[in-house]
Amino acid sequence: MENHIPVLLEETITCLNPKPGENFVDCTFGFGGHARAILEKNTPDGRLLGIEWDENAVKEFKTLHPKIDERLIIEQGNFAKIDKIIEKNAFGPVSGILFDLGISSWDVEASGRGFSFLRDEPLDMRYSADNRHTAFEVVNGFDPRALAEIIAKYGEERFASAIAGRIALARAASPIQTTRQLVEVIKRAVPTGYVRGKTHWATKTFQALRIEVNSEFENINAALPKAFAALETGGRLAIISFHSLEDKIVKNFFSDLAKNNTAVLLTKKPVKPTLEECRANPRARSAKLRVIRKS
Repeated sequence: MENHIPVLLEETITCLNPKPGENFVDCTFGFGGHARAILEKNTPDGRLLGIEWDENAVKEFKTLHPKIDERLIIEQGNFAKIDKIIEKNAFGPVSGILFDLGISSWDVEASGRGFSFLRDEPLDMRYSADNRHTAFEVVNGFDPRALAEIIAKYGEERFASAIAGRIALARAASPIQTTRQLVEVIKRAVPTGYVRGKTHWATKTFQALRIEVNSEFENINAALPKAFAALETGGRLAIISFHSLEDKIVKNFFSDLAKNNTAVLLTKKPVKPTLEECRANPRARSAKLRVIRKS
């Protein structure tokens, strides 16, 4: 299944500005939507190192593409270890690095790991089997106060305490095994008006659990300085975020680099998708692109 639509593709390629012979790292390779566009621009001898944490997505991509461009290297791993992955592949010099921090359509629709509240699947939510815990373990094992904190912090959910309390009540009777069971528990915890709202009532809780399970913010904080260090002088670092807290991490990191005169902001304000793109791909609506050039 290959239906992930790359977000802000034209804007990202314009900012990264790949040229023939330049080498790039795509830290969130997925199914190679952005990577293909880069490889079209850095032909004939530019290379691309694709990092993808989800081993199943890598297998699926290789099944769909048995003949991979010899200029493309795909490495399964966590982008928080970008320095080690670049070193392992003796890859460089690096002219540009891209992070697309959004969850892929494949993970939501085909992984079977409980990322979507619209499907009835086991509560897993791990991108990789080597993660510290599953969503099932968080939901059924975490102290209600810790659970409420996660839902409030990562989901920015105003009914976090009520949801955590209802989860604790439900799991005392029987473990919450599936996404559908969790969705029903959340529904019973929030006001009727919230259930009828424009945004699905489980959206923020599911987002929070996914972030916790995959240590997403910790990985971003670990990866950014390593990625910047890997760039050659004049190299570009482009990051697409979808969550306000993600964007804050990126914004502050880029701002500090600019203040220290070690980088130039190529996007004074985040680049957002056009109305046309949002209509064609609703998942793009919260995307923000920020780009810097190493001085």
